[in-house]
Amino acid sequence: MTTSSPQAGPSRVLGTVDAVAIGAGAMLGAGVFSVFAPAVVGAGAWLPVAILIAGIVAYCNAVSSARLAARHPQSGGAYVYGTERLGELWGYLAGWSFVVGKVASCAAMALTFAAYALPGWERPVAAAAVVAITALNYRGVRRSTFVVKVLVVLVLAALAVAIAAMVLSGRLALVAQVDGLGPWPGSFGLLGSAGMIFFAFAGYARIATLGGEVRDPATTIPRAITLALGGVLVLYLVVGTGLLIVLGRERLSTSTAPMVDAVLVAGFPALAPVMVAGAAVASLGALLSLVLGVSRTTAAMAADGHLPRALAVVHERHGVPHRAEILVGAVVVVLVLLFDLRGAIAFSAFGVLVYYAITNASALRLGPEETRPPLVVPVVGLVGCVVLACSLPLAVGMTGMAVLGLGAAVWWTRERYGSRL
Repeated sequence: MTTSSPQAGPSRVLGTVDAVAIGAGAMLGAGVFSVFAPAVVGAGAWLPVAILIAGIVAYCNAVSSARLAARHPQSGGAYVYGTERLGELWGYLAGWSFVVGKVASCAAMALTFAAYALPGWERPVAAAAVVAITALNYRGVRRSTFVVKVLVVLVLAALAVAIAAMVLSGRLALVAQVDGLGPWPGSFGLLGSAGMIFFAFAGYARIATLGGEVRDPATTIPRAITLALGGVLVLYLVVGTGLLIVLGRERLSTSTAPMVDAVLVAGFPALAPVMVAGAAVASLGALLSLVLGVSRTTAAMAADGHLPRALAVVHERHGVPHRAEILVGAVVVVLVLLFDLRGAIAFSAFGVLVYYAITNASALRLGPEETRPPLVVPVVGLVGCVVLACSLPLAVGMTGMAVLGLGAAVWWTRERYGSRL
């Protein structure tokens, strides 16, 4: 979900490769370096199935987002779609859940960076990273398409090195000796893990917002969504399955830096710094974009009166909503000091799943003349988001519902008393 002000007459300069790189760059963040450890707890040896389920739900969400973006080209994502198609409350809850989920994502990215960079000092290192990134965003730093491509190449190179190490270890050859997929983990175990892994796919909707920037968007955007999501899904299946086999379920479930542990177990300790560098590039690059996006969403909601209007003020020199930037950075620092990586991933997944549930519900309201996607797409996306969100750990679900209830209460108070909260 983007919230920057729309520009007049954007140049259509991006091709399919550019759009795929942007989509892959939005997805290949810290998730691939961290999510498989908490996910394997519930799924066990069924981890590849959980990855596939998460990928299918993500694909449906991306298609629904793309069709809605074509009809509502203004910035805002489901904040706009929900308001226009379902009513103001649903649009507000989409924006609220986006901010809540992505703030948790910021914490997860920072904690992932710290877990790889300086194990044992995760909280202070993560807090310092958030402060540094917030300071960069405050001064108007942006990620260009070229920078996105460079980051994607670096992350892919690190993952390729990890995969090669796991293959050369010879442990993958032992897969034939595994007793099938092991015991059935239960529906909640498998689907809860898929909900966790969905966190690693979040970001694909960035492609859907490129309609005014790509050449031949009617063809380029669907193609880019399929290529980017398909490629990332295959990569996640390879990496997740490799980690499961090389480390085993028990060691993977307790690992804070799975990629480092994988190359160590594979017998290539010299590659550990490469994994640390890859995780740092992925997590800090994603953190930069996330803080930028969340602060812009917060400012947009403030401008609409859904949050304190003071947060919408733009810095005269740097041209950024600096108060929103500082608030988001401060909240993320509090989160990394109070919560662990697994909790941050699960809570982020809950918020983003709610956001996309509203997106799919909005897509169902598109008419046949509005290039509505095949009915199965938003239906599978909506049901999938609801089921995965409800399958996350109970404490996460209860906390998430409480936060959504708080958001609804703020909206109701504003509507009832006319106060611009």
